[in-house]
Amino acid sequence: MPGTSAPRVRHNLRPPRLTAVFPDILTTTLDNGVRVLTARLPHLHTATLAVFVKVGSRFEGPEDNGLSHFVEHMLFRGTAAHPTSRDLNLAIEGLGSALHAETGRDLSLFCITLEPSLVGSGLALYGEIFGRPRFADIDLERRLILEEINEDYDEEGVEINGDDIARGLIFGAHPLGQRVIGTHDNIRRFADADVRRHFARHYTGCNMLVCATGPVDHAEVVEHARRHLGELPAGTPVTATPPSFDQDRARYKYVRDSGAQTAIHILFRAIPDMEPGYMAAAALLRAIDDGMSTPLHYELCDQKGLAYSVQASMEPLADVALFEVSAATSSGNVLELIGDVLALLGRFRDQPVTEEQLARIKRRYRLDLLGGLDDGYAVANWYGGPALYYPPPNFQRRAEQMEALTAEDIRSAAEHVFRPDGLAVAVVGPLSRARRDHVREIVTRWR
Repeated sequence: MPGTSAPRVRHNLRPPRLTAVFPDILTTTLDNGVRVLTARLPHLHTATLAVFVKVGSRFEGPEDNGLSHFVEHMLFRGTAAHPTSRDLNLAIEGLGSALHAETGRDLSLFCITLEPSLVGSGLALYGEIFGRPRFADIDLERRLILEEINEDYDEEGVEINGDDIARGLIFGAHPLGQRVIGTHDNIRRFADADVRRHFARHYTGCNMLVCATGPVDHAEVVEHARRHLGELPAGTPVTATPPSFDQDRARYKYVRDSGAQTAIHILFRAIPDMEPGYMAAAALLRAIDDGMSTPLHYELCDQKGLAYSVQASMEPLADVALFEVSAATSSGNVLELIGDVLALLGRFRDQPVTEEQLARIKRRYRLDLLGGLDDGYAVANWYGGPALYYPPPNFQRRAEQMEALTAEDIRSAAEHVFRPDGLAVAVVGPLSRARRDHVREIVTRWR
């Protein structure tokens, strides 16, 4: 009717009791040191088998940088029973699956998802891959990796991968500051002996963990793992040297690139996963960027049009974490975008989130948590990777920690993370000298 307003919809923002079937986590260590972790999710219809290995760029010296990634590629080049890459892929695809593999800074991951009745067959394939690799066609694989690495350099051989440049600024000479994929010179130099040496050092029982999720039986998984992975050499544990930081002010690096847009990477040292303040930092991330109504998108994209997309993320490593804001924009917007991002982040040190914002953060976290319980791959990553280094927190404990957070906890996390002595900014794009010098001034004067 004229003169009347639509009734306001009120949401119940009180936290509901979280009802979920949290997985039972069981771990058995085989005689050779391989750890077998299962997360039983009886409501799923597929099983995920993930193998985590303590091998990555943080375990490499400059002369070996890129070797972990090289070995990962070479493991697809056939085994004794499946002598060619096609034979091996046919065996994997014959199970209805595909082998996903990736190399990171802390670890390497190999993962397949299949029917629960084929878990034994999947572990048999892992036994072939890690027990009897052929490491064939090394020169062909070298060519492929060199093609991959070319994406990160311009035509004059200058590195233009802002993600890696920013991490080099944060970690300096520590191995975590190295590129995962390595350097052109190293990739051209690596020989069969290097691949076999690195594989023999890292792909051993005491440096590997098998994680099975889904409607799996722990005893059966352990028996299959013992049969197919129990003969791997035990080896010697590799240790991760923690980074030391002597940074006392913000760091900035500009790299010229002729692309149409300028890439921006803003990094802070954050709170490691197992420290008490980690969950507050995770909530802080959601306060800044978790949907189109949160300020990073709403203020900078929706209202100011400074970029089509700006993202915030957090990367937890074994003993450190990184908080990152990344974006790509036209050169004319770079100064305002960087200045506004830093101002926005600094604002969270002084202004606690409202109760309404806090309730929304917790509700969205709960939904993601529940969604993760419907995803065997997500559960495998939740438990398997961290378990290489420390006992990972369970879903229920994380839910309880999130519900217990206060607005002051989040403000305190912002105060801890958003500091000039933990800041690094990398900018890659076609900026004039005046503009890039102005960016340097914005970064180094930020407090």
